[in-house]
Amino acid sequence: MPKRQNPEDDQEELFFDAAAAKESSVEPAPAPVTASGYSGEPPTTEIVAEEEERVAPLEGAYRKWFLEYASYVILDRAVPHLNDGLKPVQRRILHTLFSKDDGRFHKVANIVGATMAFHPHGDASIEAALVGIAQRGYLIEPQGNFGNTLTGDGAAAARYIEARLTPFARDVLFNAKTTDWQQSYDGRANEPVTLPAKFPLVLLEGAEGIAVGLSTKILPHNFNDLCRASINHLQGKTFRIRPDFPSGGTADFADYNDGKRGGKVKVRATITSGETKYVLAITQLAHTTTTTSLIDSIIAANNKGKIKIKHVDDNTADKVEVLVHLPQGADPKKVKQQLYAFTNCQMSISPAACAIENHEGRDRPTFIGVSEILKRSADRTVGLLKLELEIKLGELEQQWYWDSLERIFIEERIYRRIEKSKTWENVLEEIRAGLDPFLKRLKREVTDEDITRLTEIRIKRISAYNRFKADEKIKKIEEDVKLVKYDLAHLIDYAITWFETLQAKYGKGRKRRTSFDEIEQINVSKIVSTNQRLYVDREGGFIGRNWRQHEFVTEVSEIDTILCIMADGTLKVTKIADKVFMGRNILHISVFKKEGPPEFFTLLYQDKKSGKCFAKRFTVGGVTRDKLYLLTASEKSKVVYFDVTKNEEAMPDLLRIQLSGRCKARVKDFEFDLTEAKVGTRGAKGITVSKYPVRKVTKVLGIGEEE
Repeated sequence: MPKRQNPEDDQEELFFDAAAAKESSVEPAPAPVTASGYSGEPPTTEIVAEEEERVAPLEGAYRKWFLEYASYVILDRAVPHLNDGLKPVQRRILHTLFSKDDGRFHKVANIVGATMAFHPHGDASIEAALVGIAQRGYLIEPQGNFGNTLTGDGAAAARYIEARLTPFARDVLFNAKTTDWQQSYDGRANEPVTLPAKFPLVLLEGAEGIAVGLSTKILPHNFNDLCRASINHLQGKTFRIRPDFPSGGTADFADYNDGKRGGKVKVRATITSGETKYVLAITQLAHTTTTTSLIDSIIAANNKGKIKIKHVDDNTADKVEVLVHLPQGADPKKVKQQLYAFTNCQMSISPAACAIENHEGRDRPTFIGVSEILKRSADRTVGLLKLELEIKLGELEQQWYWDSLERIFIEERIYRRIEKSKTWENVLEEIRAGLDPFLKRLKREVTDEDITRLTEIRIKRISAYNRFKADEKIKKIEEDVKLVKYDLAHLIDYAITWFETLQAKYGKGRKRRTSFDEIEQINVSKIVSTNQRLYVDREGGFIGRNWRQHEFVTEVSEIDTILCIMADGTLKVTKIADKVFMGRNILHISVFKKEGPPEFFTLLYQDKKSGKCFAKRFTVGGVTRDKLYLLTASEKSKVVYFDVTKNEEAMPDLLRIQLSGRCKARVKDFEFDLTEAKVGTRGAKGITVSKYPVRKVTKVLGIGEEE
């Protein structure tokens, strides 16, 4: 598993790299066997062989291979790199598309085949990744049936669909002069280590992946929001970015935690009134859901009795339109709350932003907030823009030098000096001698390569040479040099202008789809329908819903919890189900609710261990479902009297106790005052009523009256 760099902070980054994993996989030398009297000298071959025989056969394999595999999956498969925000398969697809880019569409099957020269993991993973990028539409332009992210429909076969790079991808992703290259897996070609991305693509598109002991989930953000946030960061201003989901909806980002682990986002679908009172229209989905999964969740909730609907229609095409038809008499507001509570109309998402970063020459996963990702991306964009300007400046200066050298060579007719030269060395000497008086015009010394280049100028070009055009060309280069130097001197302003231009070019029509607002917690107990019937088999010890051949208890809802007390003094709480065993000889059954007025219990029991009769008054507080609780002092005791009431004042105060006729007690019939037994917890032992067996207990209602 990944090794933590700082074990005192479990929210900090994980340190894990292939080299370290490989080093840690080396088996240590066996320690001296001090228990058998051996110490000091290294173990002999016989001792080592004996120790190896005791080791499980697969231990060595796991010790060496598992960490290497885990490192590979984390670094090269599942987690995007911080530099360009891409996973290896995505990077290789885009690199392949750029190498084949001619402005026209390419068959996806051809793209997949060409990408396999860089990605040795089969065509299925490449095709799935390509379709996913194309569906988002920022980097790859699709043509054909690429499926529908709203309904969950898949794309057509790769041989039927086509794709090409978008202009946005060409502008922000590719520059061979600023790309670091490495050999492909078979050494036959070069591929980029990371692409020189000048935009936070991992925030724009989002990312999700599961590796060995590590996962990442970065939510997608709005293009214009990212542009403005990048500009604010470069200007030294504060910024805040919130996810924007393609499916729209309403989100609560109060616990977003900047996209780090431990955060949570609540997302709701948009539900409006339909054509009639008894129709609800779902027009936007919660993120991570489709209309198919949403409808399945609605039907499942209806079958379980959590909601009541007639049927659901899905009219989704380019926009979401799911119509939920309600039965006559239904309350649309209540059903809307039920949809949020019991279906995929409301989802809870746990972000965990994790990316690969290069630290001191080693790649490792790091957990990082989305604000920090954007800052690093903007700073990297500034660095790439600076590098591009420096390269451009060098090219302009080189072009100025070549044009100036060519101008001197032609205008001063130096080429005539080589007419009588008979050897190559003499040609070089004549040209160098002819250039010598004009070297002050140039910015560097003339090399043999420069002179060789002059000899390659064609006669046709010399005869057609235009001095005016040459001067204009050199002046244009000098102006460009000044402009580039100015941009380098004002690099931040240049980067801000670059982002503003990018937003003006590609940000039109990309408004936020997800609104953000506080989503209040729904009290499920208030909206759930009480449409189930609870039955009990007291002797057999079973309870269940819609179990008509047994004793009816009460109307219940799908989420209710049932409490039972048995004749042996045990208590059990469980969730309502079709059939559940609680315990034989059920004395009491009721719906258990943590909120609201409690039930007050009076219990007299004959203790199995001591033989005494104890009395207790209690309420039931916090309990664990399906756990058997003992209300008596010992197991296998017997309840001789039980009473329950909702009002503490209605609890019995006076009981008539009749003891067994065979006991040695002188008084076998007496009244017992319960006011001494205070209301306590279920675990209390109670007060002693009698040390003899009790035959009968009745409640004294008044003077001369008994229950």
